[in-house]
This record gives sequence, C-alpha cells and structure tokens, in this order.
Amino acid sequence: MDYAATSLDAALQAYRQGAPILRFCSTGRLPLFALAAAPKSAVKGLKDLEGKTVGVSALGNADHVLLVYLLRKAGVDPKRVQYATLGPNLYEALRAGHVEVGMVQEPALTLLKEAGGRELVNLMDLRQARTYLGGPYEFMGVAVRREERQGRLEEMRALSRALEKALRFIHAANAHLIADTLPKALIAGGDEERLRAVIERYRKDLYPTRVRIDLEAARRVAESQMEAGLLPPSFRVEGLLDLEVLGASG
Repeated sequence: MDYAATSLDAALQAYRQGAPILRFCSTGRLPLFALAAAPKSAVKGLKDLEGKTVGVSALGNADHVLLVYLLRKAGVDPKRVQYATLGPNLYEALRAGHVEVGMVQEPALTLLKEAGGRELVNLMDLRQARTYLGGPYEFMGVAVRREERQGRLEEMRALSRALEKALRFIHAANAHLIADTLPKALIAGGDEERLRAVIERYRKDLYPTRVRIDLEAARRVAESQMEAGLLPPSFRVEGLLDLEVLGASG
C-alpha cells in the first residue's frame, strides 16, 4: 500500500500512536453524521439533551466525539448526558423509541424523518456545520509515509489533480450518473431512487472542489478529539499535515 485514504479522525489517532505519516490532500469537508430525535421524542435541540440518553455507535468513535463537541459548543456539559452504545442497531433502537436521540447517517436520517422523527443537527449540511461547528470539519483525505514524501512528490501532486477532477465531476454530474458509477454490489437490495436523492441533497456540501487542506477545518477535528480526551491539550494537528505539497486552503 502506497497511500492511505482515511478520515482525519483515523489519521490523527494513527499519528498519535507513532505512525510516520503525512496527510497532504483533502477530499471531504464534512462528517457523515446527523443528530436525530426518535418519532415520539419531545427533544427539540441540544439544550434538551441534559439528563437524556443518546445513542452512538461506540464510545470514542467519530459520532461520539462529534456529539461531545456539539454539546460543549452548545454550552451543555457532556457529563450530564448518558451514552448508549448501540453499534449497527442504532437506527432500529431509535426508530422504536428505545432511545430518544441518536447520531445517525444516511439513509437512516431520511428513514427516521419519514417515520415522524426529527432532524436536530445535520452535520452533512454545510450551513448547519457553520452554525454548530464554526465551519467545515475535515473528513476524508490522503496520507503518505513521511520517509517517502520527497520521492513521491510529483506522484502525490498527480494523484491530487486526479482526485480534484473527480470531486468536480461529483459537483457537476447528474445524480443518476454518479449513482450508476458505484459498484452494483454496494447498492444491491437498496433503494436506488433514495440513494440518488441523497447524492443530490448532499454532494455539494460534503465534497469540496479543491483538494488543498483547510487548516481551520482540520483544527476543528483535533479540537473535538481533545474535548473527548483522545488527544492531549497540547496537541498540534500541523505536525500531521503537509501543507506544502499543494498549499493550504484557509
């Protein structure tokens, strides 16, 4: 393996544990999560979560880290919220009302809303991310081994140009065409029309048109991990990022 395409969350933890990597480009600027209320829940906002139980996939996972960050940003003490670790059963538990609120992805968010649930915070929406997080939140990107950086520099730039073209295609192409490029095994048994609707709804928010790293967006991810106790307060995300390969955005 020559490169690793991962979330910044994963890259940060690998780097903290000593992985000699450099992240040099970004392909996603928002996390794939939303906070949603169950169909019969009375919860209407983050302030209502004190004393409530919120479903997450697992403690320390990206959805739990984001939830803690959201709570702190809203002035809610995360210690006054209970967390139910529900793994892949989160959607069903939320739909059935076993928990009032949970961190979900698509298509679970759409299905919940169709069943009478409520979207509280949708971090896949750029406008809401600016409201609740302060701006974009670095998500997917590509890293290389630190010792191979110099020898692969031109290849890294060529790879980045190709990824940038793909991102512009996602912005410009018809949602049906984008869905049709996905491996059939990936959507076997799924609702293709709902998939196309989800692509149309989020593609321009989730994906940038340039792959240069947004330093402030990366700092938000590091800050969220510090808030969750996964990184020390003195941690600096700049040690992981190589902003000279393409230059920084922001």
